[in-house]
Amino acid sequence: MGTRTPADDLPVPVTPAGREGLAALRARPSRALVALDFDGTLAEIVADPEQARAHPDAVPALAALAPRLASVAVVTGRPAGVAVRYGGFAGVAGLEHLVVLGHYGAERWDAVTGTVQAPEPPPGVAGARAELPGFLDALGLWQGTWLEEKGRAVAVHTRRADDPQAAFDALRGPLAELAARHGLITEPGRYVIELRPPGMDKGLALAAYAREVGAESVLYAGDDLGDLPAYAAVEKLRSDGVPGVLVCSGSTEVEELTDRADLVVDGPQGVVHLLTQLAEALNPS
Repeated sequence: MGTRTPADDLPVPVTPAGREGLAALRARPSRALVALDFDGTLAEIVADPEQARAHPDAVPALAALAPRLASVAVVTGRPAGVAVRYGGFAGVAGLEHLVVLGHYGAERWDAVTGTVQAPEPPPGVAGARAELPGFLDALGLWQGTWLEEKGRAVAVHTRRADDPQAAFDALRGPLAELAARHGLITEPGRYVIELRPPGMDKGLALAAYAREVGAESVLYAGDDLGDLPAYAAVEKLRSDGVPGVLVCSGSTEVEELTDRADLVVDGPQGVVHLLTQLAEALNPS
């Protein structure tokens, strides 16, 4: 019998493109980019986003994997500094070249400098934030919904409503109109609608960063509607000859991702397990 290796335990993507992407990453990891969403991917979705924290094994898995890669990037709608705090990414050996692209790429934190680069919030965010309480009350949807301040954006959550999906559906149209009045757009998620400035999304941020680091293969993992632009960016890279792998941090709430993913894993725990397996495969003993 042959000796089993860590690579034998890696999951196999269900698509030819995914298998090609994983093979390219394993063949030349020093030219590979691994990019990950935060909430729902590295951290469990919780009722209060301020209580979200990265899975306890996420940082050790990333620290074991990152030194073999061109880069690891966390691409999130959260402010970059918040994601760094909630993820526990600062000052970790092995994560010296981690980058957090916050607010869909409008902000950036680099572990090598430990600083956040961020433009001033656009005035439309403050205007929308001031209008939202009365706006929601007039719609009869103030009870059960709540606002999350995000600096360059503001989010309306419906997860605590009696019927979260009904409240979400009722808000999508009116919030889109409110956002447009303030020069903003809406970004729907899992029982949350974010009002934010236009001109940036996770796909644009991922594509730009992949070009910056000269990535020759890309793995992206996400769980939500806001990750669809990043999926599209990986698909575009693949059409341009850069192999890629699309991973879904499995959720029955977002079938659009599971239908397009090359690999579906069981939430943040499954993502961490995949990262650990990949690190072991790239660092054979």
